[in-house]
Amino acid sequence: MQGWRSKKTEKILRGFLQFYEDQYGVALFTSMRHEIEGTGLPQTQLLWRKVPLDERIIFSGNLFQYQEDSKKWRNRFSLVPHNYGLVLYENKVAYERQVPPRTVINSAGYKVLTSLDQYLELVGNSLPGTTSKSGSTPIFKCPTQFPLILWHPYARHYYFCMMTEAEQDKWQAVVQDCVRHCNNGIPEDSKVEGPAFTDAIRMYRQAKELYGTWEMLCGNEVQILSNLVMEELGPELKAELAPRLKGKLQERQRQWIQISDSAYRMVYEQVKVLFEETLSKLQRARPAMEATIRTDMDQIITSKEHLASKIRAFILPKAEVCVRNHVQPYIPSILEALMVPTSQGFTEVRDVFFKEVTDMNLNVINEGGIDKLGEYMEKLSQLAYHPLKMQGCYEKMEPLRLDGLQQRFDVSSTSVFKQRAQILMREQMDNAVYTFETLLHQELGKGPTREELCKSIQRILERVLKKYDYDSSTVRKRFFREALLQITIPFLLKKLAPTCKSELPRFQELIFEDFARFLLVENTYEEVVLQTVMKDILQAVKEAAVQRKHNLYRDSVVLHNSDPNLHLLGEGAPIDWGQEYTDGGSGGSPSPVTPEGVTLSEKRRRAKQVVSVVQDEEAGLPLEEGSEPSLASPDSVTEIRGLLSQDLQAESPLPADPLLNGAPALERPQPEAVPEMPSPPGSPPQHLLPGKAVDLEPPSPTNQETGEQVSSPGGRAPVHTTEDSSEVRTEF
Repeated sequence: MQGWRSKKTEKILRGFLQFYEDQYGVALFTSMRHEIEGTGLPQTQLLWRKVPLDERIIFSGNLFQYQEDSKKWRNRFSLVPHNYGLVLYENKVAYERQVPPRTVINSAGYKVLTSLDQYLELVGNSLPGTTSKSGSTPIFKCPTQFPLILWHPYARHYYFCMMTEAEQDKWQAVVQDCVRHCNNGIPEDSKVEGPAFTDAIRMYRQAKELYGTWEMLCGNEVQILSNLVMEELGPELKAELAPRLKGKLQERQRQWIQISDSAYRMVYEQVKVLFEETLSKLQRARPAMEATIRTDMDQIITSKEHLASKIRAFILPKAEVCVRNHVQPYIPSILEALMVPTSQGFTEVRDVFFKEVTDMNLNVINEGGIDKLGEYMEKLSQLAYHPLKMQGCYEKMEPLRLDGLQQRFDVSSTSVFKQRAQILMREQMDNAVYTFETLLHQELGKGPTREELCKSIQRILERVLKKYDYDSSTVRKRFFREALLQITIPFLLKKLAPTCKSELPRFQELIFEDFARFLLVENTYEEVVLQTVMKDILQAVKEAAVQRKHNLYRDSVVLHNSDPNLHLLGEGAPIDWGQEYTDGGSGGSPSPVTPEGVTLSEKRRRAKQVVSVVQDEEAGLPLEEGSEPSLASPDSVTEIRGLLSQDLQAESPLPADPLLNGAPALERPQPEAVPEMPSPPGSPPQHLLPGKAVDLEPPSPTNQETGEQVSSPGGRAPVHTTEDSSEVRTEF
């Protein structure tokens, strides 16, 4: 069976990788052409932060996890580091003593569920011939009314529970943030590999007559490819293995989840090897390809324009009729459906930013003045990455519906549009905060009094809000255009395929053999189809802007008070508010006593890493320090409640090596609790206890799997992360 799966996986992969190699040359040519011609996005008004999280911890707290091997609930100390992997430790003592965590979950492709009925419905649909009804006995029993379940169509599932609805809402916001960021796993600054990969995925699926959006285009390249293989391999596995499963419905469902997870892991390992081999081969060939493109750029462009003109003459009459009859009448209604929730979300971002800065200004007036400014700004600087404060903005996208349009245009789910808009909201919030930080820091150099500082904060806030309104309009218009294309182009291609696709091979003779790596008939055909509908999309968005719908600006509007030198300000060193204005900096209080031999730079690094974005008063589920629950019965609610007594600190260094995904680990005897040194009230923890060793690097995956990995018993290696302009993500 394993050999059959391996051969089938390799066959699917070889087919895809041929598409990827073809698209790589096209993407390289497109990237180099844009670089030479200088085409790009309009200049933004707001500044952009290069390393947003800077090794920070997003959230930490406690939650109960269901152990499938022992069928018991265990308390786990959990934290979310800057790479948005959910890390679960045995307890907080194990974390403090730097015992490797039990689990690290990469949540790309998962759905966050807060209802057993939702979960039963999804699980019931996973096996042919079985349907779980509401009220059916689930795979596990939840001891409270507040479950939190991570469901994946192929990989293993994770079961958690909380004691209150408020805790459930908090953890849902945090875990959903993890899913959102892990789904966005391909770096946007990858100008060749990223576009080549996504185009290859689309072309491969269209070759199999699968058009429209695809929910599983989430995670990094290897995860996405594993989903692609499982999309084809899964039905065959079900047909062959489902009839052999024995036992009650719940037992068969449990068996199938384990089988699917095992197959997904094996597929992942095989995909990783073949994809890396192909990518390495293409990167070795890239210098020669670039040399050819530079030498023959004009000839390649001329050849492409000639090819496009011939395809246009053949395609245009049919495409225009199709657009006029089946697409054009629906563009305004699709645009309106997109504009309402998206614009509400961006407005909420503006309101949250305004409220946070205004509250800070009031605190400066009424409480600490400049002495407290560093503490306030330290919190404000991470506002965009605060899952709870941003949740209200993200929730505005949830009502997005396309109703009848969803079926007409083969849009399987609106989740891809929701998550993209939410990512853009987060980016705009961070841009606004960073611009405010930079301008305020410049103002502080003038040594203002408290009254002058408050007036300056208000003036800078108004200045930044104007810039935000302009950038928000630009970002939303681009999002609307991209979303409309993403909805309509696959529909048009599907409509035109019966009469046009069979005729495309005859255009291949128009491409010189030397340029065949950089020009593809299929890509040029799609560009021609795109051009036929693009003018209608641009006109619809332009009309919405002219009418000032949802505070959209016309393209011709330019801010008269734009700052030509502002972007030069943003190129300076990152501002460390905690160090400069709190830890013995100007106007700040002296830092607490630190261990001897620790350098200033080391203290600064530690201080950053032990302070969560979500501060102590908001950190997770309270638990008595040093306790370790072992619930004998899934219904031991009373026993759980007895364990919930004290708040935990939210401070946390980065996680250690994770354990094997889905493999039960041996229970270890728990060490005794170590008393914590109290920190001064009202101030964030600045450093660790004297003498405590700290590993400043996050974990290194060792078994190259999705989800979780195995930790080596001795020592820990640094995690491999890829940092780009907007994300820091885990690489498996």
